Amino acid sequence: MFAHEARHHDDEELLLAVVRTLAAERRPPDAVAAATLDSDFERDLGLDSLALAELLGRVERTFGVKLQEGVLSSIETPRDLLQAVRGASGAGGLRDTGGRSAPPRAAQGVPAAATTLTEALSWHVQVHPDRQHVRVLRDDDDEILSFGDLHRSAAVVAAGLQARGVRPRDTVALMLPTSGDYFTSFTGVLLAGGIPVPIYPPARPSQLADHLRRQVSILDNARAAALITEPAAARFERLVRSHVPSLRNVLTPAELHDHGQAGPVDRGPADVALLQYTSGSTGNPKGVVLTHANLLSNIRAMAQAARVSTSDVFISWLPLYHDMGLIGAWLSCLYLGHQLVIMPPSAFLTRPARWLWAIHTHRGTLSAAPNFAYELCLREIDRSELDGLDLSSWRIAFNGAEPVHADTLHRFTERFQPYGFQPAAMVPAYGLAEACVGLTFPPAGRGPVVDRVARAEFERSGQALPAASDDPDPLAYVACGIPLVGHEIRIVSRTGSELGDRQEGRIEFRGPSATQGYFRNPQETHALIRHGWLDTSDLGYLDAGELYVTGRVKDLIIRAGRNLHPEELEAAVGDLPGIRNGCVVAFASTGRGDEPERFIVIAETPQTEPAVLAGLRERITATAIDLFDVAPDDVVLAPLGSVPKTPSGKIRRTASRESYERGTISAPPRSLSWQRARSPVIAAIAWSRRTGQLMSVAIFTAWCWFLAVAIGGPTVLAAALLPRAAPAIARQAARSLARLTGTHLIVTGAEQLTRTPSSIVVANHASYLDDIALIAALPGRCTFVAAEVLATRPAVGFLLRRLGTLFVERTDREQGVTDTDRLTRAAREGQQLVIHPEGGLSSDPGLRPFHAGAFIAAARSGRPVIPVALHGTRDILKPGNHHFRHHNPVHVTIGEPIQPRAPGWDTAIELEHRARAMIAEHCGEPDRTQ
Repeated sequence: MFAHEARHHDDEELLLAVVRTLAAERRPPDAVAAATLDSDFERDLGLDSLALAELLGRVERTFGVKLQEGVLSSIETPRDLLQAVRGASGAGGLRDTGGRSAPPRAAQGVPAAATTLTEALSWHVQVHPDRQHVRVLRDDDDEILSFGDLHRSAAVVAAGLQARGVRPRDTVALMLPTSGDYFTSFTGVLLAGGIPVPIYPPARPSQLADHLRRQVSILDNARAAALITEPAAARFERLVRSHVPSLRNVLTPAELHDHGQAGPVDRGPADVALLQYTSGSTGNPKGVVLTHANLLSNIRAMAQAARVSTSDVFISWLPLYHDMGLIGAWLSCLYLGHQLVIMPPSAFLTRPARWLWAIHTHRGTLSAAPNFAYELCLREIDRSELDGLDLSSWRIAFNGAEPVHADTLHRFTERFQPYGFQPAAMVPAYGLAEACVGLTFPPAGRGPVVDRVARAEFERSGQALPAASDDPDPLAYVACGIPLVGHEIRIVSRTGSELGDRQEGRIEFRGPSATQGYFRNPQETHALIRHGWLDTSDLGYLDAGELYVTGRVKDLIIRAGRNLHPEELEAAVGDLPGIRNGCVVAFASTGRGDEPERFIVIAETPQTEPAVLAGLRERITATAIDLFDVAPDDVVLAPLGSVPKTPSGKIRRTASRESYERGTISAPPRSLSWQRARSPVIAAIAWSRRTGQLMSVAIFTAWCWFLAVAIGGPTVLAAALLPRAAPAIARQAARSLARLTGTHLIVTGAEQLTRTPSSIVVANHASYLDDIALIAALPGRCTFVAAEVLATRPAVGFLLRRLGTLFVERTDREQGVTDTDRLTRAAREGQQLVIHPEGGLSSDPGLRPFHAGAFIAAARSGRPVIPVALHGTRDILKPGNHHFRHHNPVHVTIGEPIQPRAPGWDTAIELEHRARAMIAEHCGEPDRTQ
């Protein structure tokens, strides 16, 4: 018994020695010396997820064990880790034991005629239901799904969702780890006709409540009807539902069984297949809207560029809430039919060699990772872990999703070439969620190309001149390939002018994979799409059609006329002794008033002594001067955990800048029990806030309806008695409604109508309030054009007739031709027509296709078209809704007249395109024809 207790005591001391050694590399010695078995890894010892991954590797080597994969996400203290060590198996499992998988056979083609993901799955089920689709690697038994297995389990999930009230086009959030449940739940949402919304699961149980609070803005923006998650997170259902009014169910995968199987709900290529929320979007949610057509076009184009075959094997550890892991790895395999072998991200982070050995064991041909993963392999994999490793099957190693470093490509190839890795296998690529995942690929089999650029000229003018052969300090940019088939990219200046080769500017793109915008976020959508091109917010240049990415627009620091890219400085400062590597951020802080922008560097450090901190500031300043010839305006040495990051570990510069400008730092996480005790209070506060909001909406709605009757009734009566004054009466009534509801009406460009009284005004149609806004905003006498059905409505029809409205038929084609002739005659007579070319209203935001009648009338009559963009009316009263919301001001932007060239069809189409471009630019909603 004493020997047993002594052995346990020795284990405790040995583990604490490993923990203290690692912690001492990050924190002051006195803080480390106090570490006990019950010290919190993050709060007390400053160990983040990557530091814990390093710790687990050291513990495995020290104790000669192989820890279970879930350890990284479950341990909170050294005592937790000690229990995991005592329950672990012996070391091993990485080396080749003669059990390598046989290369898979080629499939019987691909579902080329499929127009949706569900059609592609159905094709595989019909052709080869038993073909292996996904293998989830586990420490014990792997989880294997054939196409038939996936379809059967997903049909069960679909039936369960339908039984819980999920309807076609409802959004369903998935917060699940990498597992069979994730694949079947995601596919089940599709079969039920819903829209999956992947969000990332929490890293550790103690973060559950805080994590869910950060996700509620995404859930609310997505209008999620249900959340599928693990049992531990489901216990916080009250907290989540109190913040997300649309959420009806918080479910676990097990709760979706016992309802039989559901058949697939018909969906079309234009239907939304997925909402992909981008990194760091919890504050201002940016859910990229991706249709089935978007996804399939991107998958097909990537497969063509990479020469993917059905006999390929994709090895992945990438998270399934990220576009590279979800679309690039899994959904591509779902369509093309080749195998996916996947492990949880924690399995790679705790032991990077697992990734390479999975490629060895399963004869992987395709894999992908961000640049940091290749660096982690170089830094963390010991030579002893590589004996017998064979990477010769690895045909394509995609490197993307973050800046690709030339040095990493070279060192990785050099390190692993003796193990069969081919230099040509390394494929730097470029993409973004707004293009599904991939946008540019280099030619298959070429290998990396690095461009050496003269630093001084590039920083001064953005001209990427080749560096001289003896240049001691050139910039190095990696070629990321040419656009995928059917896609285009261009480089533009700040003013939107297209730039020539080797000139840095903003990267824009368009093509069939391009999103129509961000879900329920018109402001960000408006910033994203300009004249049919999507702004990537990245900087780069082209050379002979090939893209070189140089940085991000919002991260650029402009100092003394030079463009400084922060990544290089962040890496250099991170290498300084006493600075926490990977936790350095540099940015430009907006000055107040007439103050210029300031160059700021924030670096995390465990040091606290004033003299040590002063020395670190001096070294950081010297490093910046050495690299950029510019000193920072402020160097902030922050405590550990102060620099915010995305779930994938990327620095969040915007959040860092906002934190700096507010003067705030992050607070340590609370315990799980504290969070649970606090959650009912938070739920009650949220309920009270929500109740207050609902009451505010109800009161404002009642006030608006009262005004509609109080002002509308007298307006109709006055129009009946004074028909000649009806337009002036209506204008005064509309302006009174705006004033009394507190709606700020902002009109821009009204002089265009005053100068051109004989014209055809075309405006987008987003709300029932559009015509009231136009009546209030447009000067002079106008003739509105409305649907015939409105003429039959008593009060509205009477008032519209008194205003001289022309009624047209929108469904009868023959009558439509006659109505166009009437509009042409009215325009020739000098009337100023006001038309909504979209026709009726839709509850879905977006600029819908235009009817041609207005533009044909303009071309035939020779009258100019004046485009008018309305923005803000939908926020106050959404079509199909009777509740008014006191929201943003209403903007009425009046464009310049567009003169017709000739009376023909070509002129009408040209007028339509030019008017649509102007309206799309200012209406704040996505263009649904793109």
